[in-house]
Amino acid sequence: MPNWGGGNKCAACRGTVYHAEEVQCDGKSFHKCCFLCMVCRKGLDSTTLAIHDQEIYCKSCYGKKYGPKGYGYGQGAGTLNMDRGERLGIKHEETQTHRPTTNPNPSKFAQKFGGSEKCARCGDSVYAAEKIMGAGKPWHKNCFRCAKCGKSLESTTQTEKDGEIYCKACYAKNFGPKGFGYGQGAGALVHAQ
Repeated sequence: MPNWGGGNKCAACRGTVYHAEEVQCDGKSFHKCCFLCMVCRKGLDSTTLAIHDQEIYCKSCYGKKYGPKGYGYGQGAGTLNMDRGERLGIKHEETQTHRPTTNPNPSKFAQKFGGSEKCARCGDSVYAAEKIMGAGKPWHKNCFRCAKCGKSLESTTQTEKDGEIYCKACYAKNFGPKGFGYGQGAGALVHAQ
């Protein structure tokens, strides 16, 4: 017996989907009103859709649930968003705390992108994108500052003494020659008695 007026079953509500109200995605049929994000329930279209294990999400919820985490993965220019979607019911597995390796051979990732070297100032890993070499050691851009005055340095404006870096002015003031004629200013001559 022919099936008059029937259609495919909706992947969300399991009801019959008629051609006029059908939205197809990943080989499945949906009612237009059932084509919603699994988390926030916003209506979806082909530009806002993300699929994971036969579940459909808006790109925002998909990113919060399955996307990369950490610094640099914000939602727009200059954004650091810590919203991981907990208020929408997204559960995250607890990540193990980092334990430093005792392996003297850095991983292929560390060899390619850095991170096996430690900053001379703070002791944290230095990656290639933030690495500055000075006094024969790797430094973070933010750590590459004068040890006395805190002035930001460049490889051409830094001087080194005993493994620490200084701006030229602080180095001259603290480690340069002392006495008359060495830039200490008028009246700076110290008389020995």
